[in-house]
Amino acid sequence: MRTQVAIIGAGPAGLVLAHLLARAGIDAVVLERRTRDYVEGRVRAGVLEQGTVALLAELGLDARLRAEGLVHTGTNIAYDGRLFRIDMAALTGGSTVTVYGQQEVMRDLFDAAEARGVRILFEAEDVAICGIETDSPSVRFRRGGSGHTLACDWIAGCDGFHGASRAAMPADVLKVFERVYPFGWLGILAEVAPVNHELIYANHENGFALASMRSPTRSRYYVQVGLDERIEDWSDARFWDELAVRLGPEAAAGLERGPSFEKSIAPLRSFVAEPMRHGRLFLAGDAAHIVPPTGAKGMNLAVSDVAMLAEALVRHYRDGDPSGLDGYSERALARIWKAERFSWWFTGLTHRFPDMDPFARRMQVAELAYIRGSRAAQTVLAENYVGLPLA
Repeated sequence: MRTQVAIIGAGPAGLVLAHLLARAGIDAVVLERRTRDYVEGRVRAGVLEQGTVALLAELGLDARLRAEGLVHTGTNIAYDGRLFRIDMAALTGGSTVTVYGQQEVMRDLFDAAEARGVRILFEAEDVAICGIETDSPSVRFRRGGSGHTLACDWIAGCDGFHGASRAAMPADVLKVFERVYPFGWLGILAEVAPVNHELIYANHENGFALASMRSPTRSRYYVQVGLDERIEDWSDARFWDELAVRLGPEAAAGLERGPSFEKSIAPLRSFVAEPMRHGRLFLAGDAAHIVPPTGAKGMNLAVSDVAMLAEALVRHYRDGDPSGLDGYSERALARIWKAERFSWWFTGLTHRFPDMDPFARRMQVAELAYIRGSRAAQTVLAENYVGLPLA
């Protein structure tokens, strides 16, 4: 088999890249270890930056998003029983975010793949990346009980944190930066109306909480928990009681309770691997970086990575200009580190840390009070939340 670009991973990064390349007439093959049902069913992020929405519209993939997505012009912060709103649209010249789950984005990408000529090989296992320091790279894999080799010009590693792509980078080339947080998020999905029409980020002495949603009738809620907590110890009743306490009386006044149909605990980390190119291999999305979900940046960063990579590949094939490929890593990392900073800062502002003493807690509250009263501080938060422009 041969193609121009081998894409490893059919998550948001891999599939958006495949659509962008197919639109430009660049041949690509996507290799995915799992089935479509598995990839599409993963419960992930649900807040899309304006830039992500615009790119999906540019690709003609926004019909359901426009019909079902929830456009938010602001977001809310609660602390010590107080609730205040950040008017993102007013502070950023009209920018918004849209609540639309990653599962829905993946469905749209998969549904449109065949018509656009996007080739996806599911259940491609035992992926091995070869020859990235030569002019003839390839990807070996097993599928249907037999071995295959995909020859290509370039390899895009979009296969997530545990995939084969980053592991193929030479150890003496790759630098890793990481912060593992001493807590996780216990999240539930429930068929109940959201407590607010916009998100609420809550800082409480018991820990962080987030009130989010997937639709006008489906809510997504989180509470901060220790890494030693077990899902079995959190009944629905315990979760709802704790969520109400952390949101505070004003925010929780309209809280609707009901049985959860999904419950999980996710650890938090900040992670960046650089460079994002070595030879003929490029990294994108979770293969290169992870952010804590506090700032809703994970999927949006993956989309911005591949938007830059696709632009560079088009310039290479159309104009014979390699500068975009040569500059991809530096350009992508410039935006990634800004998003990492925001997610790290927002996590530190809203969570309780095990070693937090009374002074540190007072500093948190003082900063929240400052943001509440300062248009300039709210503007900085809003600009980062709706998404910074591509570098």
